[in-house]
Amino acid sequence: MSKIGLFFGPLKGSVHRVAEKVKAALGKQNVDMISVNDASISDLEKYDLIIFGISTVGKETWDSNYSNTDWSKFFPNISKVDFSGKTVAIFGLGDHITYSSYFVNAIGVLAKDLLKNGANLVGKVDTSGYDFDESEAVIDGKFIGLPIDEDFEPELTDERVSNWVNSIKPAFGI
Repeated sequence: MSKIGLFFGPLKGSVHRVAEKVKAALGKQNVDMISVNDASISDLEKYDLIIFGISTVGKETWDSNYSNTDWSKFFPNISKVDFSGKTVAIFGLGDHITYSSYFVNAIGVLAKDLLKNGANLVGKVDTSGYDFDESEAVIDGKFIGLPIDEDFEPELTDERVSNWVNSIKPAFGI
């Protein structure tokens, strides 16, 4: 089995904690964790199995010139990689109370770029069980990745991660 590249950011926060849970659920020996702050295009190119962990910031941040985050620096690399033949899954963190109209939008923004570049996206999640108004992460009636709300629903994280990982394991050869 090929190793899975789990690209996440930022370090030392909720995304990092959830990335650790995903890694443990997949089997630590199966996953290389890479901070997007330290990642390059060549890092992306060497994996055929990829998981991205991303957070969604609030609308005021999306609408501003917020270019100092790990993902804002790394995101342009996505469009420079041919993801054809690569299996990719995404989990994203968001706040469904404060930002119910933008809930986990980053999953959708990232997914659209990945799809444009040939990625085989796996790990869709039913929207039932989630309370939100709108999300760019909903494509064809399902989340295109795993939504997590560590701010208001941390008690659901372990079960959501476990269910999601079990759903993607076959696609990742586990």
